[in-house]
Amino acid sequence: MNGHITALGGSDGSRAWFARAQASLAGGISSSSRLTSTGPHPYPLYMAEGAGARIRDVDGNEYLDYLISYGSAVLGHASPQLAEALTAVLHTGTMFGTCNTTEVELAELICDMVPCAELVRFANSGSEAVQGAVRAARGYTGRSKILKFEGHYHGWTDSLAISNRPSAAEAGPYATPYPVPHSPGIPAGVVNDVVVSPWNDPAALRAVLDAHRGEFAAVICEPIVANNACTMPDPGFLDLLREECTRREIVLVFDEVCTGFRTGPGGAQTMFGVVPDIAVFSKALGGGVPIAAFAGLRHVMEPLAQGQVKHGGTYNASPLCATAALVTLRQLNRPEVTERIDKSGRRIMETIRRAAHDRHIPCSVQGVGAMFQTVFTADGAPTRQYRDLQLTDQARYDAYRHELLKRGIHTNAYGMACWFVAAAVTEDELDATCEAVEGAFGVL
Repeated sequence: MNGHITALGGSDGSRAWFARAQASLAGGISSSSRLTSTGPHPYPLYMAEGAGARIRDVDGNEYLDYLISYGSAVLGHASPQLAEALTAVLHTGTMFGTCNTTEVELAELICDMVPCAELVRFANSGSEAVQGAVRAARGYTGRSKILKFEGHYHGWTDSLAISNRPSAAEAGPYATPYPVPHSPGIPAGVVNDVVVSPWNDPAALRAVLDAHRGEFAAVICEPIVANNACTMPDPGFLDLLREECTRREIVLVFDEVCTGFRTGPGGAQTMFGVVPDIAVFSKALGGGVPIAAFAGLRHVMEPLAQGQVKHGGTYNASPLCATAALVTLRQLNRPEVTERIDKSGRRIMETIRRAAHDRHIPCSVQGVGAMFQTVFTADGAPTRQYRDLQLTDQARYDAYRHELLKRGIHTNAYGMACWFVAAAVTEDELDATCEAVEGAFGVL
C-alpha cells in the first residue's frame, strides 16, 4: 500500500456496491452497526484490502484505520505472523469438530495471563461468550436475575440486549432505570430477568442490590465502557462491585470483549487490580479471526466443567481460530507490544486535547491509550454515566469524524463508540494522524 495518506476522493464504487447489496442482503448489510454514513453520503464504505494500520476502499481511497474491526485486528491488518501460521493450518485442516492441541495451549496461555482465569471455555463471538458466562453464573448460583448497567453493551443476543442505548423518553427514573429491550423481538420474560442500574453510583448500586436481595445470579459490566465513549469507572467503583458481590454471593462478570489483552496482558482486571469471578473475551483475542472465550474461577466454572451446565458450539476453538488467537496472545503477552499500543494512543489523545484547547472547543478525551474517544461535552468534563452522553454535541462529533475521514483517518462513525489503536501503527503514521487531527479541529 502507499507510503502516504491522501484525502478522501470519490466513492462511486461504494455507492454501487451498496445499491447491489440491498437486493440480496437484508438492508444491504451483515451487521446493524455497519449502516454508517461517510458524512454526506447515505451509504457505507466498502473496504478492499488492508496492511498494518492502513486500509483501502474499493474506490482506491486509503486510510489509517482506528476502527481496526472494532478492535479485533490488534496486530494490524494482514499480520505477517498470522498469515504464516494460518496458511499452515489451511493445509492441515481448519476444523474437525473434535478436541485439538492448539486449544489446550491457548487455554493455558489465557490462564497464565488473566488473573481470574482458572478454567476457560471458547466460543465464536463476544455475544456467544457473554451467553456462556451468564449461563455459568445462573447454573452456579441457581438464580435467574442479572444486574447490568445502563448503556453498557454485552452483545446482540436476547439475554442482555437490554438498555444499551435507550432514549431519554424510554429510560425511566435515574436511580432505577427501566429495562428497555434493544430491539423488537426480545421477549418480555427475558427483559424481566434483567435489572438496570446507573454506572458509577454507589448509593444506587447498594439500593438495587438490597431491593433484590438473594435474586441476582450475576452483576456484569464493561470495566471501561467502550460502548459509552470509553467512560471510565470512578476510583473505587470496581472495588465496590467486588466487595458487594462477594458479600452477597453474586457472580461478578467483567465484559472484557473490548479491554481484554489490548489494554495489557491481563486486561482491565490487571489495570484496576480487581479480579472478577468470570471474564469474557473476544475481539483482540483472535487478532481478526472470530474466536471468543469466557474464563473464570474454578469453583464458579465447575458445574460447567462437570457437564451439569451445558455449553456447546461446532466451531468453538477450531484449529484455525485457536491458532490465530495463540499467535496474537503470544505477541500481546510481550509488555513492549501493549506498551507501544498505549504510548501511540496517548500521543493521539494529547494531540486532540491540545488542538481542542488551542481552538477553545470544549471536549473530553477519555479512555486509555489502547482505546479512547473524544466527547464534546458542554463544559469539557468527562462523562461518568450513560445519561451524560445524551447531552453531548453529537452534530459536532459527526462533523469531526467526517473531517478526519476526508483527511484519511478512519474511525467509528458512532460518537458513543471509540478509537482502537493497532500495534502496527508507525511513527510516520502517528505524525499523519496528529496532523489530520489538527486540521479537523481547525475547521470545526
